[in-house]
Amino acid sequence: MSGVLSSLPEIFGGADWTSDMKLDPNPMRWGATPLSSDNHDNAAAHEERSGINFLQGVRTLLGSGDPTCKAGIGIYVYACNADMSSNNDDGEGEGGKQTRMHLYNSDGDFLIVPQQRTLAIQTEMGKMIVAPGEICVVPRGVVFTVNIAPSVRDSNGDNGEELFARGYMLEIFRGHFQLPELGPIGSNGLANARDFRHPVAYYDSISSSDNNANNKTCIIVNKFGQTLFARSNPHSPYNVVAWHGNYLPYKYDLRNFCAMNSVTYDHPDPSIYTVLTAKGGDEEGTALADFVIFPPRVMATDENTFRPP
Repeated sequence: MSGVLSSLPEIFGGADWTSDMKLDPNPMRWGATPLSSDNHDNAAAHEERSGINFLQGVRTLLGSGDPTCKAGIGIYVYACNADMSSNNDDGEGEGGKQTRMHLYNSDGDFLIVPQQRTLAIQTEMGKMIVAPGEICVVPRGVVFTVNIAPSVRDSNGDNGEELFARGYMLEIFRGHFQLPELGPIGSNGLANARDFRHPVAYYDSISSSDNNANNKTCIIVNKFGQTLFARSNPHSPYNVVAWHGNYLPYKYDLRNFCAMNSVTYDHPDPSIYTVLTAKGGDEEGTALADFVIFPPRVMATDENTFRPP
């Protein structure tokens, strides 16, 4: 049944865009995502913020379509300071609260973009370390857990609080992410297939003292129709000792992106900076979603060229 865990919202991201959000034609800007939207002057809210895991820290930014009809996308932000699943025997992850929670998405594929703090993501196929400047994709139906990688201090070197993890997510309800067609660019350029990395098989063994804590009873959460359903599982879901195939999670370092550009005048369409695309737009030749970046690059058209803001 849904709503089993009081610590989780019933609706993924805490909002349903079909009922809780309204269309607005005005330009909007958002500040950096806070750790919690609660009243920071409230002592109870401060205690809650002391241990917010990835699943609890997701907030819906906008969306369209309906996952039950396999149409549309969802865009989210996340802010968390605790692990979904701990490696410690006492079950306490970063943030101090007991937690052993895993997630799989029946609605679509997740593209995760860390902005602050490195994420340690474990999936059924293995583990991935995803740092800011990298992205990862977790396909529909794959169980995964998001923890925070070992802490880093503020860049100013002060002995202040450790930074919490923050970033963005794109979800597509139809199809899968793929490389864009290169057309006249040829066989190489933009994001090259050789630079995408996948995890190596890893499983939680009951015979290993290091992994014994991970193989205890846990909570598995299923995102289904934007609603969260939870069930108890007597052992770790990470029991795949080997795998082969091409339906798998993967990550990509954005520094490997080979940008293309004009060498004479004018600016190409922004689609020239597409890293991943998802087909399935309403019209022929249009995409359901494009993930685009604007990396550092030499611009031959910088001088005497109008650049829109």
